[in-house]
Amino acid sequence: MPIKIYRSNRSARKQATIVDRSELHRGSSYSPLTQSKRRISGRGSAGKITVRHRGGGAKRNFRVIDFGQEKMGVPAQVERIEYDPNRSAFIALLKYADGDRRYRLAWQGAQVGETTLTDEKTPEKPGHRMQLQNITPGMQVYDVELKPGRGGVLFRSAGSYATLMDVKDDQALLRMPSGEMRVVSRNSYGSVGAVSNPDHRLVRIGSAGRVRRRGKRPTVRGKAMNAVDHPHGGGEGNQPIGLKHPKTKWGKPALGVKTRRRGKYSDRLIVQRRLPKRRK
Repeated sequence: MPIKIYRSNRSARKQATIVDRSELHRGSSYSPLTQSKRRISGRGSAGKITVRHRGGGAKRNFRVIDFGQEKMGVPAQVERIEYDPNRSAFIALLKYADGDRRYRLAWQGAQVGETTLTDEKTPEKPGHRMQLQNITPGMQVYDVELKPGRGGVLFRSAGSYATLMDVKDDQALLRMPSGEMRVVSRNSYGSVGAVSNPDHRLVRIGSAGRVRRRGKRPTVRGKAMNAVDHPHGGGEGNQPIGLKHPKTKWGKPALGVKTRRRGKYSDRLIVQRRLPKRRK
C-alpha cells in the first residue's frame, strides 16, 4: 500500500507519514479472537523497571494469531484484512470450510475472497502453507517454524521473508534477510510469499506525541545525566564520556558488544553469519 503524507497544517504533522490503510477493514476486530492486554510498562515480577523507556500509550486489545495453523487440508477464505496495533504486519481473518474463523499474518497481495490452504503439500501460491521439503528452492517463505510442530516464529515482521536455498538430507537451508545462512528441519512448515505491509519501513513518525502514543517514553543521553545516575554522567558543560568504551546505565559494555551466548545450541545450525553492515 502507498505511503500517505499528512497535510502540514501544524508543526506536529510537517514530517509525519503513515501507510495508507483505506483498503483495510474499518470496523472492530473479531471479538472471539480478541483479548484484553495487560500493561506492565517494562516492569518485572518484582515491580521494578527491567526494560527502560516503556509506558503509557494508547490502549490496545490483543488479537490471537494462529501461528501453528494445524487445520490441515481444510481450505480457508480470506474474509477481511485488518490492522493490528500490536504488530507491524497486517492480519487476515480466515473463514474455514467447517465454519471456524482464525487470524493469521496477511501476505503481500492478499485479497478478500482469496482461498488459502495448509497441508503437507499444496500449490506454490502466496499464502499457502506447507512443509519446506515440498517447496521449490528459490521461493520466498515467511512465518517459518524453527522446530516442527512449534508454530511459526521466523520472518513475521512487515515485509520480511527468507529465501529457500536448498533442501538436503533432513535439513532445509534458508537465506535470512540479514544475509545469514541457517538450516532448519525439512519437516518445518512455512508459508509461501512475504509478509504484508512492506512500506512500514518508510513511515516517518514526525512528532514526539506520536511516539508517546506508541507506548515509548523519552530517552535521555547518559552524558547529560549526573555522575550518580549514569557512568557517562558528570562534568561541566559538554564533556566526553571519559571511558575507553561506552557503558549502559548499570556499567555493562554497550554499542557493538556481542550479546549472543557462547556455545549456544543453535550455533551448529548457522552455516554463515550475517553480513557486516556497511558504513556510510
